[in-house]
This record gives sequence, structure tokens and C-alpha cells, in this order.
Amino acid sequence: MARSVDLNCDLGESFGAWTMGDDDALLAVVTSASVACGFHAGDAATMLATCRTAADRGVAIGAHVSYRDLAGFGRRAMDVPPDELRAETLYQLAALTGIARVAGTRVSYVKPHGALYNRIVRDTAQARAVAEAVAAFDSSLALLGLAGSEVEREAATAGLRFVREAFVDRAYRADGTLVPRGEPGAVLHDDAGIAERALRLVAEGRVIAADGTDIAVQVDSLCVHGDSAGAVGMARAVRARLDAAGIAVEAFA
Repeated sequence: MARSVDLNCDLGESFGAWTMGDDDALLAVVTSASVACGFHAGDAATMLATCRTAADRGVAIGAHVSYRDLAGFGRRAMDVPPDELRAETLYQLAALTGIARVAGTRVSYVKPHGALYNRIVRDTAQARAVAEAVAAFDSSLALLGLAGSEVEREAATAGLRFVREAFVDRAYRADGTLVPRGEPGAVLHDDAGIAERALRLVAEGRVIAADGTDIAVQVDSLCVHGDSAGAVGMARAVRARLDAAGIAVEAFA
């Protein structure tokens, strides 16, 4: 039985006059913050404020890199040439790293977002582009992603530490991939059920897939999406359940 796990959240996703999520409340619960780098969400002021709050609370910071898709929140499928994807990943890493430094902290990991995250589960060329960009920028950075994926294999080839992520608020297919957001039941909302699911993921490394199959899922970090309705309550419920079970919730970085 695992005795510790990271609890991460995708946040820093406000943009201009548009506010997304309650970052201040979430940063009081989670141990790692995957901060939007301006390509799917976030802007310079949001990035700086998020990094400062995370630094004040001892929360680890990750670069939440994405396809360049503000209009689609990074969730639209895009065919980006590997060389371009590599360069755009570097650009986002550089931006957040500079801002984190000014905020008195540092970027310690990288987590792809949305359509990019799902694409590199199976697309070797795109996975390689991301892994090579991270390794070229700073090979000490961890890469966060889905266990058993192409990006896990490419991270190993690039000499990167790979951190296996599981989602407390997303439904799984029997093959261990996520149910696409456009399908019914893809996003979960019952806090009590989600908290129990999170505990089982950590304690047993298993979860019930959407078709009822009991599948194995390797996990080093649990994710709560900051843009989900009720994200704060969900994160608090998960944290409380893990604490009650004696699971140490701490950053992997």
C-alpha cells in the first residue's frame, strides 16, 4: 500500500478579464500546481500571481504546456509539426521559469495539457518532441503524464524522470486511457465518491473503468482539474480522505 502521494491541480488559467477557478483556495490544499503558460490559458499577471502564492505556501510549480489554442482552451485536436511543438514547448518553459524565478521559486516539473496530453499518450513523434524539449531546457525537470504511454517511453529515452498521474475527476476506459470529454460521464462530480476513488487509486493502484472493468493504474500524483465545477470542494474531500487514511500528501518534486 502506498503511504504517500502528490496532489496536483491545473490552475493559473485566468486570462485578462476572464476568471477561471479559485486558485487561492486550491493552493491551500494541493501540493503541486501545474500553471498555464499562456498558450491555452493564463497571462503574465496571472502566472506571476500564481507563482507568488504557490511560493508562499510551499507548493511545487509545474509548467502546464499546451498547443497554442486560447480559443479552444487547448482541448481541440491540432496537427502541429514536431519541430514547431518542440520550439513552442521551449517557449512556454522559458516564460514560466523566468516568472517563477522573480516570484522566488522555480519550475520543477512539466505537465502537458488537454489535447496535447491525450495526443502524446499514443503519438510517438509528438511525445518525442515534448520530451526532447524538456530535456534540452533542463534535464532535471520531471515530466508528468499517463502511465504506460508513449510519452513515458520517450521520457525514459530522453533521460527524464517520469511521474505517473491519475485523475480523480475523470472516467477511465478499460485500456487505462481517459474517456473523451465529449462523451457522457467523462467528468465526475460526486465529491464523496471521488474521494473514495482517489484513496483506492493510491492504496491499491486500481480504479473502476466506465464499462465496469476493474483496472490497474500506476499513480505517483493525483490530479484535480481547477476548471471543474466544485474543484475546491473536490480537492478538500480528496485531501481529507487521504489524510484520514494515513496517506502522506506531499509534492513529488
